[in-house]
Amino acid sequence: MIDARQARAKAHNEASWMSGERKMSGERKSGVLITGGGSGIGLAMAAEFLKRGYDVAICGRDPERLAAAKGKHPGLRTMEADVARSEDHARLASWLAAELPHLSVLVNNAGIMHASDFRGSVGLGEIRSELDTNLLAPVALTAALLPMLVRNEKPTVVNVTSGLAFCPSAEFPVYCATKAALHSFTLSLRHQLTGRVRVVEIAPPIVATGLDKRSQARRPAEGSGPPVLSAETFASEAVQRFEQGEAEIVIGVANGLRQRGEALFADMNP
Repeated sequence: MIDARQARAKAHNEASWMSGERKMSGERKSGVLITGGGSGIGLAMAAEFLKRGYDVAICGRDPERLAAAKGKHPGLRTMEADVARSEDHARLASWLAAELPHLSVLVNNAGIMHASDFRGSVGLGEIRSELDTNLLAPVALTAALLPMLVRNEKPTVVNVTSGLAFCPSAEFPVYCATKAALHSFTLSLRHQLTGRVRVVEIAPPIVATGLDKRSQARRPAEGSGPPVLSAETFASEAVQRFEQGEAEIVIGVANGLRQRGEALFADMNP
């Protein structure tokens, strides 16, 4: 169900983006870059975009994962890059200019999740890795690639946040804070770029990925806790709703977090 906020967000972007709807089913669709695309929901979204005819590039830090992704989906373009490093933004922009000059959709998906307990010792390196990858990277990469996006039709920035952007899990304080900040940034970016660039937020629920294996191992048995979506199920719904023109795509149990926000904090953090 789309609430009033989601409806306003959809209307805010829909007119300019959907006016460029493709007239021929055989026409080449947009070029898409997905960060953190070597595994998890990034790879699942890449596969879904490919299936729907998009020209898809992924980047990630792990060359073996990128090679495996390319082996499974030969249509993918891949580049090894760490979006937390500003120097890699320039390399990525140069590579895209040559490999995917028709890039019009940037999907900021790369993310790191650590369980951090501030009652004990928390390392600065662990904190910085989450801040740099989850927040600084999408903000800075958006700034770096916007000039390329706006040269093409239907320029779009997609920020992948989380249901935890709306109500945090105290086990992951830094991760949740970065996703809340990215949600805030997305609202402001959408406002600034109205009529020029479509800005989309995708907020996943719990998805079966390797983002945090320790947390997944501690989750309740099947049927006794929140449903866990497969990455493929998530990606299918997310990309379908993206194509339908939605600007705020909140999926599964993340809807409850979006609607009730911090009112759920005590229930989530006993």
